[in-house]
Amino acid sequence: MNDIRRTILWVVFALSSILLWDKWQVHNGRPATFFPSPAATAQGPQGAGAAPSAVPAATGASGASALLPGQAAPAALQPASERIEVTTDVMKLVFDTRGGSIIHSEFLAYDEAGRPGKPFVLLDDSRERIYQAQSGLANPQGAPLPTHETVMQFSGERALKDGENTLTLRFESPEIGGVRLVKTYTLERGSYVIHTAHEIINGGQQPVSPQLYVQLVRDGGKEAGETGFYSTFTGPAFYTPEKKYQKVEFKDIAKGDASYQKTSPNGGYVAMVQHYFASAWAFDEQTALENSARQVSPNLYAATMLTQPRLVAPGASETLNARLFIGPQIETMLERVAPGLELVKDYGWFTILSKPLYALLNWLHSLLGNWGWAIVALVVLLKIAFYWLNAKAYASMAKMKAISPRITALRERYKDKPQDMQREMMRIYREEKVNPLGGCLPILIQIPVFIALYWVLLSSVEMRGAPWILWVTDLSVKDPYYILPLVMALTTLFQTALNPLPPDPMQAKMMWIMPLVFSVMFFFFPAGLVLYWITNNILTIAQQWIINTRLGVPPQFNLPKFK
Repeated sequence: MNDIRRTILWVVFALSSILLWDKWQVHNGRPATFFPSPAATAQGPQGAGAAPSAVPAATGASGASALLPGQAAPAALQPASERIEVTTDVMKLVFDTRGGSIIHSEFLAYDEAGRPGKPFVLLDDSRERIYQAQSGLANPQGAPLPTHETVMQFSGERALKDGENTLTLRFESPEIGGVRLVKTYTLERGSYVIHTAHEIINGGQQPVSPQLYVQLVRDGGKEAGETGFYSTFTGPAFYTPEKKYQKVEFKDIAKGDASYQKTSPNGGYVAMVQHYFASAWAFDEQTALENSARQVSPNLYAATMLTQPRLVAPGASETLNARLFIGPQIETMLERVAPGLELVKDYGWFTILSKPLYALLNWLHSLLGNWGWAIVALVVLLKIAFYWLNAKAYASMAKMKAISPRITALRERYKDKPQDMQREMMRIYREEKVNPLGGCLPILIQIPVFIALYWVLLSSVEMRGAPWILWVTDLSVKDPYYILPLVMALTTLFQTALNPLPPDPMQAKMMWIMPLVFSVMFFFFPAGLVLYWITNNILTIAQQWIINTRLGVPPQFNLPKFK
């Protein structure tokens, strides 16, 4: 049993050391050695203003791909564009009449990290960040049509009025190639969803078959303030009913190695994902789509969906509807926007466990009204659910602790005869009815559950700005006074002291060094994650203490001798 436990501990220590080294490399601006993550290129967005043209390639009837012109008319003939600032009860948006694109967004209910009173900015066109939502028309035949570069005429209100639940904005392009494009955005009270209608009006003498494209254009930089000791995915993602959720890393796009489903006959969405927030264009299941992700310019990327050509007769019009989401990753809200959109809140491999854990955490918050206490309550419920499994593990550990002197003497007696030593150890296990794996397997079974809970707490935007008690005013950032990490380190060491020491002095020292190394990472972790770990430690210590006492094996503090 001790051999098995020591092996597991060495594996954990080695993995922790690798992770620490990788995160330290990233923290100091160098690429990770063992687990590289998508990193921003050294070059940032060049200047403010609109992003460079990112009109997608259109595929004609022959299958040939032609790059569409980047603007609808020569720059000298284009009228000056105007910025239109629009406000609802939950967000402020800035539209550009050049293309009717959304170039800036602020969330009134969420502040910038560490800057109370300053609304969080997602979409932006500043010197530090390029991130925009665009749409326009593509022509398989290559003739000019209105695109996201075409300056349009705006009409509509600029603020949601008291007593009204919707706000409608209209952008109308001039006629280009005989075609006018009218974009209508409808914003709703309390919603981060923007309903969009693209009306294609054929004022010419010939039928046309344009394609509508929608896209999200963003630089490849990480979110400001993200620590190097934990990281979340930043980049585009596609969802199709056939292949489901597919993340695409910026570095793979740059290398031309991006893998995702290129066509979807049954709708889907394209999203741009980062920690806590996302944007997404979504179509219903009746819309056939082509997906693409490409590098527009150094450190600038576009994720695009392109509809199939729509035949519009002379004098007729065709309207294509889509939904544009720009907001926080609140799982229950995302589920109502589009099928599979809740997957932008990325739990990784543990989604099947994380989703019910989030639902339980959300329910506890509805009862307690405090996310910190909801975390504590959830860990308590998990400990109750696993009580008998833990009791079995601790009982096995207690029995192993009771026979530990006999095993130590046996090792000393047969240290030169490993086969005899193994045979005698198995005899003692049979006589005492002890299973050497009895203390490890029940604990290993629970590890995926607690890792899943870790990802729930790391990914949930509800933790952002959520207070617990006293000095803990934001569960999504590190404890400003490092009180919780210190308590976590102390409880981890206390728990280590309750376990029997290995007979090897070096291994005994490592059992104490490992918790210290592990605790260092928690000094940089969000307070909500540290609170979860402290609660788990305290409950584990209490349960282990009670079970050991009941079995007649009083808890003892086993301290190594450091020389």
